[in-house]
Amino acid sequence: MSDDATPWEQMYREGRTGWDRGGPSPALDEWVTPGGLAGRRVLVPGCGHGYEVEALARAGARVTALDLAATPIECLRKRLAEAGLAADLVQTDVLAWEPERPFAAIYEQTCLCALPPSRWTDYARRLWRWLEPRGTLFALFMQTGRAGGPPFHCALEAMRGLFPEGPWHWLDGEPLEVPHPNGLWELGYRLQARKEV
Repeated sequence: MSDDATPWEQMYREGRTGWDRGGPSPALDEWVTPGGLAGRRVLVPGCGHGYEVEALARAGARVTALDLAATPIECLRKRLAEAGLAADLVQTDVLAWEPERPFAAIYEQTCLCALPPSRWTDYARRLWRWLEPRGTLFALFMQTGRAGGPPFHCALEAMRGLFPEGPWHWLDGEPLEVPHPNGLWELGYRLQARKEV
Protein backbone atom coordinates (compact mmCIF):
# COMPACT_ATOMS: atom_id res chain seq x y z
CA MET A 1 0.00 0.00 0.00
CA SER A 2 1.40 3.42 -0.93
CA ASP A 3 1.83 6.20 1.62
CA ASP A 4 -0.95 8.10 -0.20
CA ALA A 5 -3.35 5.20 0.34
CA THR A 6 -2.73 4.92 4.09
CA PRO A 7 -5.09 7.69 5.35
CA TRP A 8 -7.93 6.56 3.07
CA GLU A 9 -7.43 2.91 4.00
CA GLN A 10 -7.51 3.84 7.68
CA MET A 11 -10.75 5.79 7.25
CA TYR A 12 -12.42 2.82 5.53
CA ARG A 13 -11.24 0.41 8.21
CA GLU A 14 -12.55 2.69 10.96
CA GLY A 15 -15.83 3.40 9.16
CA ARG A 16 -15.11 7.15 8.94
CA THR A 17 -16.73 7.51 5.53
CA GLY A 18 -19.10 10.47 5.79
CA TRP A 19 -19.10 10.83 2.00
CA ASP A 20 -20.63 7.35 1.57
CA ARG A 21 -24.35 7.44 0.68
CA GLY A 22 -24.91 3.74 1.26
CA GLY A 23 -26.33 3.46 -2.28
CA PRO A 24 -25.98 4.91 -5.78
CA SER A 25 -26.29 8.65 -6.30
CA PRO A 26 -29.72 9.71 -7.60
CA ALA A 27 -27.82 11.39 -10.45
CA LEU A 28 -27.26 7.99 -12.01
CA ASP A 29 -31.00 7.46 -12.58
CA GLU A 30 -31.26 10.94 -14.11
CA TRP A 31 -28.37 10.44 -16.50
CA VAL A 32 -28.34 6.79 -17.52
CA THR A 33 -31.37 5.57 -19.40
CA PRO A 34 -32.18 1.83 -19.27
CA GLY A 35 -29.86 0.10 -21.73
CA GLY A 36 -28.14 3.39 -22.56
CA LEU A 37 -24.68 2.14 -21.60
CA ALA A 38 -25.24 -1.59 -22.15
CA GLY A 39 -22.10 -3.13 -23.63
CA ARG A 40 -20.21 0.17 -23.37
CA ARG A 41 -16.94 0.65 -21.50
CA VAL A 42 -17.43 2.87 -18.43
CA LEU A 43 -14.82 4.03 -15.91
CA VAL A 44 -15.54 4.94 -12.28
CA PRO A 45 -12.42 6.53 -10.71
CA GLY A 46 -12.26 6.81 -6.93
CA CYS A 47 -15.13 4.33 -6.70
CA GLY A 48 -15.10 3.76 -2.92
CA HIS A 49 -17.67 1.12 -2.03
CA GLY A 50 -18.83 1.28 -5.64
CA TYR A 51 -22.62 1.46 -5.47
CA GLU A 52 -22.57 3.13 -8.90
CA VAL A 53 -20.25 0.40 -10.18
CA GLU A 54 -22.79 -2.22 -9.14
CA ALA A 55 -25.69 -0.27 -10.70
CA LEU A 56 -23.81 0.25 -13.97
CA ALA A 57 -22.80 -3.43 -14.14
CA ARG A 58 -26.42 -4.41 -13.49
CA ALA A 59 -27.41 -2.15 -16.42
CA GLY A 60 -25.05 -4.09 -18.71
CA ALA A 61 -22.10 -1.67 -18.84
CA ARG A 62 -18.56 -3.04 -18.96
CA VAL A 63 -17.23 -1.24 -15.88
CA THR A 64 -13.70 -0.56 -14.73
CA ALA A 65 -13.46 0.86 -11.20
CA LEU A 66 -10.42 2.38 -9.49
CA ASP A 67 -9.67 3.19 -5.89
CA LEU A 68 -6.54 3.92 -3.89
CA ALA A 69 -7.67 1.95 -0.84
CA ALA A 70 -7.86 -1.85 -0.72
CA THR A 71 -10.76 -2.23 1.73
CA PRO A 72 -13.56 -0.74 -0.43
CA ILE A 73 -12.27 -2.61 -3.49
CA GLU A 74 -12.46 -5.92 -1.61
CA CYS A 75 -15.94 -5.13 -0.24
CA LEU A 76 -17.13 -4.28 -3.74
CA ARG A 77 -15.56 -7.44 -5.18
CA LYS A 78 -17.54 -9.58 -2.70
CA ARG A 79 -20.78 -7.70 -3.32
CA LEU A 80 -20.47 -8.08 -7.09
CA ALA A 81 -19.75 -11.80 -6.77
CA GLU A 82 -22.79 -12.29 -4.51
CA ALA A 83 -24.95 -10.47 -7.07
CA GLY A 84 -23.53 -12.45 -10.00
CA LEU A 85 -22.11 -9.27 -11.55
CA ALA A 86 -18.70 -8.50 -12.99
CA ALA A 87 -16.46 -5.43 -13.16
CA ASP A 88 -12.74 -4.86 -13.51
CA LEU A 89 -11.63 -3.58 -10.06
CA VAL A 90 -8.20 -1.98 -9.74
CA GLN A 91 -6.50 -0.74 -6.59
CA THR A 92 -4.34 2.09 -7.90
CA ASP A 93 -3.49 5.76 -7.82
CA VAL A 94 -5.57 7.40 -10.58
CA LEU A 95 -2.67 9.77 -11.28
CA ALA A 96 -0.34 6.86 -12.04
CA TRP A 97 -2.76 4.62 -13.99
CA GLU A 98 -3.41 4.35 -17.73
CA PRO A 99 -6.06 2.22 -19.48
CA GLU A 100 -5.31 0.00 -22.45
CA ARG A 101 -8.21 1.53 -24.38
CA PRO A 102 -10.43 4.60 -23.97
CA PHE A 103 -13.91 4.55 -22.45
CA ALA A 104 -17.32 5.55 -23.78
CA ALA A 105 -18.12 7.24 -20.46
CA ILE A 106 -16.57 8.19 -17.13
CA TYR A 107 -18.62 8.62 -13.96
CA GLU A 108 -16.78 11.17 -11.78
CA GLN A 109 -18.28 11.74 -8.37
CA THR A 110 -15.87 11.58 -5.47
CA CYS A 111 -12.41 11.50 -7.01
CA LEU A 112 -11.85 15.12 -8.08
CA CYS A 113 -12.99 16.60 -4.75
CA ALA A 114 -10.70 14.17 -2.88
CA LEU A 115 -7.61 15.32 -4.78
CA PRO A 116 -5.68 18.44 -3.75
CA PRO A 117 -6.53 21.26 -6.20
CA SER A 118 -2.84 21.33 -7.24
CA ARG A 119 -3.48 17.92 -8.88
CA TRP A 120 -6.72 18.83 -10.65
CA THR A 121 -5.18 19.89 -13.97
CA ASP A 122 -3.32 16.59 -14.32
CA TYR A 123 -6.47 14.65 -13.43
CA ALA A 124 -8.67 16.61 -15.89
CA ARG A 125 -6.19 15.95 -18.71
CA ARG A 126 -6.27 12.26 -17.88
CA LEU A 127 -10.08 12.19 -17.96
CA TRP A 128 -10.05 13.76 -21.43
CA ARG A 129 -7.38 11.33 -22.63
CA TRP A 130 -9.23 8.33 -21.21
CA LEU A 131 -12.45 9.10 -23.14
CA GLU A 132 -13.30 8.07 -26.68
CA PRO A 133 -14.02 10.90 -29.15
CA ARG A 134 -17.39 12.34 -28.07
CA GLY A 135 -17.25 10.20 -24.93
CA THR A 136 -19.26 11.49 -21.97
CA LEU A 137 -17.98 12.65 -18.60
CA PHE A 138 -20.75 12.45 -16.00
CA ALA A 139 -19.39 14.89 -13.40
CA LEU A 140 -20.70 15.69 -9.95
CA PHE A 141 -18.89 18.74 -8.60
CA MET A 142 -18.87 18.85 -4.78
CA GLN A 143 -20.06 22.11 -3.22
CA THR A 144 -18.71 22.69 0.28
CA GLY A 145 -18.61 26.50 0.36
CA ARG A 146 -15.47 26.41 2.47
CA ALA A 147 -11.71 26.30 2.12
CA GLY A 148 -9.71 23.15 2.65
CA GLY A 149 -10.61 19.54 2.32
CA PRO A 150 -11.06 16.83 1.38
CA PRO A 151 -13.64 17.13 0.13
CA PHE A 152 -12.43 20.23 -1.68
CA HIS A 153 -14.91 22.81 -2.95
CA CYS A 154 -15.37 22.49 -6.72
CA ALA A 155 -16.58 26.01 -7.55
CA LEU A 156 -18.39 26.12 -10.87
CA GLU A 157 -16.18 28.91 -12.26
CA ALA A 158 -13.09 26.84 -11.43
CA MET A 159 -14.66 23.76 -13.06
CA ARG A 160 -15.37 25.68 -16.26
CA GLY A 161 -11.70 26.69 -16.32
CA LEU A 162 -10.57 23.14 -15.59
CA PHE A 163 -12.81 21.65 -18.30
CA PRO A 164 -12.78 24.46 -20.92
CA GLU A 165 -14.96 24.66 -24.01
CA GLY A 166 -12.88 23.45 -26.92
CA PRO A 167 -11.47 20.20 -25.61
CA TRP A 168 -14.76 19.80 -23.73
CA HIS A 169 -18.37 20.58 -24.58
CA TRP A 170 -20.74 21.22 -21.67
CA LEU A 171 -24.00 19.52 -22.67
CA ASP A 172 -26.22 20.92 -19.92
CA GLY A 173 -27.31 24.51 -19.42
CA GLU A 174 -28.56 24.04 -15.88
CA PRO A 175 -26.91 21.63 -13.46
CA LEU A 176 -28.47 18.67 -11.80
CA GLU A 177 -28.55 19.60 -8.10
CA VAL A 178 -27.90 16.59 -5.90
CA PRO A 179 -28.16 16.94 -2.09
CA HIS A 180 -25.78 14.82 -0.07
CA PRO A 181 -26.59 13.10 3.24
CA ASN A 182 -23.59 14.84 4.87
CA GLY A 183 -25.29 18.23 4.35
CA LEU A 184 -23.26 19.21 1.28
CA TRP A 185 -24.48 19.08 -2.30
CA GLU A 186 -23.19 18.43 -5.79
CA LEU A 187 -23.73 20.13 -9.14
CA GLY A 188 -24.05 17.56 -11.89
CA TYR A 189 -23.10 18.18 -15.52
CA ARG A 190 -22.55 16.02 -18.57
CA LEU A 191 -19.47 16.96 -20.59
CA GLN A 192 -18.42 15.61 -23.97
CA ALA A 193 -14.78 15.09 -24.95
CA ARG A 194 -14.10 16.86 -28.23
CA LYS A 195 -11.36 15.17 -30.24
CA GLU A 196 -10.91 14.02 -33.79
CA VAL A 197 -12.17 10.57 -34.68
